[in-house]
Amino acid sequence: MDPGLIGVVMVGLLLGTILLGIHVGVALAVLSFAGVWWVKGSFSIALKLLGIAAFGAVSDYVFGVLPLFVLMGLASALSGATADLYNAANVLMPRVRGRLAIATVQANAVFAAITGVSVASAAIFSKVALPEMLRLGYDKRFALGTVGGSSVLGMLIPPSVLFIIYGILAEQSIGKLFIAGIVPGLVLTAVYVAGISLMVRRNPRLVGGERAVRLANGERWRALGKVWPTATLIALVLGGIYGGLFTPTEAGAVGACGALVLAWLKRRLTWGGLWDTLLETGHATAAIFFLLIAASMYSRMLTLTGLPSRFGELVTGLDLPAHAVIGLFVVIFLVLGTILDSTSIMLVSIPLMLPVVRALGFDVMWFGVVSVVAVEIGLLTPPFGMVVFAMKAVLGDGASLEEIFQGTTPFMAMMLFVLGLLILFPSLSTWLPWLV
Repeated sequence: MDPGLIGVVMVGLLLGTILLGIHVGVALAVLSFAGVWWVKGSFSIALKLLGIAAFGAVSDYVFGVLPLFVLMGLASALSGATADLYNAANVLMPRVRGRLAIATVQANAVFAAITGVSVASAAIFSKVALPEMLRLGYDKRFALGTVGGSSVLGMLIPPSVLFIIYGILAEQSIGKLFIAGIVPGLVLTAVYVAGISLMVRRNPRLVGGERAVRLANGERWRALGKVWPTATLIALVLGGIYGGLFTPTEAGAVGACGALVLAWLKRRLTWGGLWDTLLETGHATAAIFFLLIAASMYSRMLTLTGLPSRFGELVTGLDLPAHAVIGLFVVIFLVLGTILDSTSIMLVSIPLMLPVVRALGFDVMWFGVVSVVAVEIGLLTPPFGMVVFAMKAVLGDGASLEEIFQGTTPFMAMMLFVLGLLILFPSLSTWLPWLV
C-alpha cells in the first residue's frame, strides 16, 4: 500500500481510538509502531526505529526544563504565594465593584509567571478565591467562570508548559517563545478585567453584597509586603532568561530552588509537604514525558509515510487565502479541545500543521502563540474541559459541571476575541522577541 495512505489510515485510527476512550499516549505509541511495521514490512526495523525515537525524545538537556518549572509552581503554591497575591490584588482596589473577580484575574496572571500550568491555577484558586466571592454573595456561575477563565493565563504567560512542548516540536527557542507570550498574556488579562467590569456594570447583582471599603495604609502595606518575595523570584527567573544569564533549564532550577527556600522561610515546608510536592512533580513529569515519547514516535512514523509533506501540498494547493488556512487550523484546535487535553492536542496536530505554516510563509513563533491560545480555549469547552474537571474535583458537590461550563462561557468569548486580535495583528506576538 502507498505509504501516504498508510499515514492517513493511522491518523484515522488514532482519532477513533481516542474517541473510544483509549489513553492518548498508548494510542500514539501502538499505532506508531504498527505504522512503521506496515511501511517497512519488518518487525525488527520498526522496533529499532521507534526505540531510537523514544530515546531521542527525552534525552536532550532542554527537557530538564519541564520537571523544574513544574516543581517551581508546586513549591510556590506550598509557600502560600497564591493567597498572598490574591490578597494584595484585592486590597489595591477597595472601591472597585467586582474587585474580588478582578483580583482573581490579576493574581492568576502573576501566579502564571510561576506555575505554567492552567489546571494547577484552577485548582488552587478554587480554594483561595471562590469561597471569598461566594461569602460576599457573588453570583455562583460568575464566580466559577472567573476562576476557570482566568486560570488559562497559566499556559500563556511564561513560563508555560505548552510553549516548552511547542518549542520542542517546532525546534524553536523556548526562551523566545516565553517572550512571545508576554504581550498576548497581558492583553488577555486586560480584556478579562474590562469584560468583568462591563458585566458588573450591566448586572450589579453579579457581585452580590460587595461594597466599597476603607483600608488603613498599614493594611495595604502589610498585604503588599507579603508579595515581594514572590515578585523577586519571578523577576529573578524571567529576568535571568531574558537577560541571557540563564538558559530556560537553568532558570527552572533557580526558580525551583528559590520556591523551596521561600516555602522554608515561611515555615510551610514540612517533610510531608516536601514529599507530596516531589511526588506530584514526578507524576506530572512522567505523564508529560510519556506523551512526548509517544508523540516523537508518532512524528517519526508520519515522516516515514510522507503524510506531512503531502498534507502541506494538499492544503497549499487548495488556493485558499493564507489566513483562511490558519482559521481552519484554529477550528481544528477547538474541535479537538472537546475530546482531548491541551498537551495531547499539540502533540497530535502540530507535526501535520507546521509544514503548511512554513510553506505559507508565516512566522512559526507567531503560530505557536496562536496555537496555545486556541488550545487553551479547549480547556473550557465541553465535554472534556480539563480546567472544568479540575475545579469539579476540588469543589466536589459544591458545584456542578453545568454551572462551571456556563460560568466560563463569557470568558471563552473573550478568549476568541483576543485570538482574533493575535491573528489580525501578528506583531502582538512577534514584536517583543524581535527586540532581544
